[in-house]
Amino acid sequence: MLPPPSQAQPPQPPQQFQQPGPHQGQGQGPGHGPQGPGQGVPGGQDQRNPDRGDPERGGQDQPYDSGGQDQPYAGHGQAPRGQDQGYDQDGRQHAGVPGQGGPRQAATWTAVIAPDREYFLAMMQRSGPEASGLNLPAYSPEQRLALSGEQVTIGRRRQSTGESPDVDLSVPPEDPGVSHQHAMLVRQPDGDWAVVDQNSTNGTTLNGAEDPIQPYVPVPLQDGDRVHVGAWTTITLRRD
Repeated sequence: MLPPPSQAQPPQPPQQFQQPGPHQGQGQGPGHGPQGPGQGVPGGQDQRNPDRGDPERGGQDQPYDSGGQDQPYAGHGQAPRGQDQGYDQDGRQHAGVPGQGGPRQAATWTAVIAPDREYFLAMMQRSGPEASGLNLPAYSPEQRLALSGEQVTIGRRRQSTGESPDVDLSVPPEDPGVSHQHAMLVRQPDGDWAVVDQNSTNGTTLNGAEDPIQPYVPVPLQDGDRVHVGAWTTITLRRD
């Protein structure tokens, strides 16, 4: 369940890089770890903000449910503004193009995944000594993924279980700043997409912004938007 917009948390301070560890947070309460308050924990994840989750679990204690009918973000279960509403033979409501009575043809979306030098340098300037040993990969081929289904997960493969996300950033060159369950892309009722941070360690930012988006709050995406995760990875959304 997503919190109502009125209960959304205030914007987080600029994040700093922290390398997610496979055992970080196990057996510890929120905000307790090897670092004390204010010691460079990214995204406000010190004792002043106990809501940040374990990067190993990627916030599994509060999973985002894209299939429910009770999500608080606008537009769920409603036809986009300016479109007619109708019902199919099974009584299920659908959105239609004005004057046509049938469902609108959804656009085709593609995610382009690649290292981003500009984002990497900005992240290094914001981060503390934890990021001093990081180097941008000398070569990493661009990846393209056609978005399908209701959601696309972003993260790193779990070696212990073999579970892999749809966008697996553990593939060499592995991005060490990405949590196992970092974020996901969620299809909206109108066929467009939104990004949801899964309470990741280093947060998720958009279009070069310093402040990370709020965990578990869907942020609608437009053609050309850039989703930044980890130490150097940018995922650019393209609508055909």
